[in-house]
Amino acid sequence: MLVLELKLVAAPEQFALIDEAIRTFQFIRNKALRYWIDTKGATKYDLNKQCAILAKEFAWANKLNSMARQSAAERAWSAVSRFFDNCKKNIVGKKGYPKFQKDNRSVEYKTTGWKLSDERRFLTITDGFDMGKLKLLGTRDLRTYSKEQIKRVRLVRRADGYYAQFCVDVERNEDLTPTGKTIGLDMGLESFYTDSNGVKVENPRYLRKAEKQLKRAQRRLSRKAKGSKNRIKARKRLGRQHLKVSRQRKDFAIKTARCVVQSNDLVAIEDLKVRNMVKNHHLAKSISDASWSMFRAWLEYYGKVMGRIVIAMAPHYTSQECSSCHVIVKKSLSTRTHTCQCGCVLDRDHNAALNILAAGLKSYPGALGNVTLVERTAATHQGVTLNEQADSRKQESHGL
Repeated sequence: MLVLELKLVAAPEQFALIDEAIRTFQFIRNKALRYWIDTKGATKYDLNKQCAILAKEFAWANKLNSMARQSAAERAWSAVSRFFDNCKKNIVGKKGYPKFQKDNRSVEYKTTGWKLSDERRFLTITDGFDMGKLKLLGTRDLRTYSKEQIKRVRLVRRADGYYAQFCVDVERNEDLTPTGKTIGLDMGLESFYTDSNGVKVENPRYLRKAEKQLKRAQRRLSRKAKGSKNRIKARKRLGRQHLKVSRQRKDFAIKTARCVVQSNDLVAIEDLKVRNMVKNHHLAKSISDASWSMFRAWLEYYGKVMGRIVIAMAPHYTSQECSSCHVIVKKSLSTRTHTCQCGCVLDRDHNAALNILAAGLKSYPGALGNVTLVERTAATHQGVTLNEQADSRKQESHGL
């Protein structure tokens, strides 16, 4: 499934109608959730039945396309099912009990309620809101796909305008020749990651760099009178700056992940529990700014697209264990150099990356046939090959 996004160009009156459709979508979703809370044993199909009941009860809700109303009920049920899954998995802490939305920013149509022009440059919403033609602006060419392949159309409101997202039912595959290379990644804050070859990628720290402008915009917003037009303008200005930081993070994660997966047959990373790590209030902002979870998600995605192996290993003792003799060498976070009695002296993160790679190779023994990698790593480890390291590891892995 591909998601193609194009910007909408329309009149202010049309954008006002999109906002009305978004509010109606939010109303249906919240009503469906309320029904689930009040009705014991309510199922997904019971929530879908509420859409028709609400359309009869509220005339303005009937303006929204019937399949769009079903999408709103499905969103409510997705929150419920996620809560049930977290309870079954015994996740520590809050389980994510479903909440009512108060700032929904999108409305989603399925296969009806919309129409594309022949040249695929205009989108028309055909339900009761009568928005008229919405011009699509962007580099994505929708003519490549038939209308039957477009399963959903989503109108999204962002700080810098309105967008249309098209969910296209097509499988994306890239046939690449094997590189004969494998790599282990140790995520960090000083550098974004350090790989098993000792190469460090700089942490961009987009939030830290934009913090001065964000604080200034936040102060200007707080000075404006509540309910005034100036406050609305200040809030939009602040939202655009936050959106820029978010897009910078995403762009960096996508490009870096694609480069890593494209260059290696196997990528071993740490299975970090970021949700627990951000409880440390001294490091929470830096951890969130690094966007490790987003980077891992894109590694997994490109691994499936390119047919590469991406595996997450338990991070326990990867920094403490010597990658040469496997002796545990205790060290604090301030100690940045790994020094072992066997004579192995490495950067702390480089040592951890080698341990992660060795564990990943043990999980996929077929990857050990790469003689070039073994010879290169053996030189670093004073004669200890990766085969010997992988055999000595007794650590359970978690495949992606």
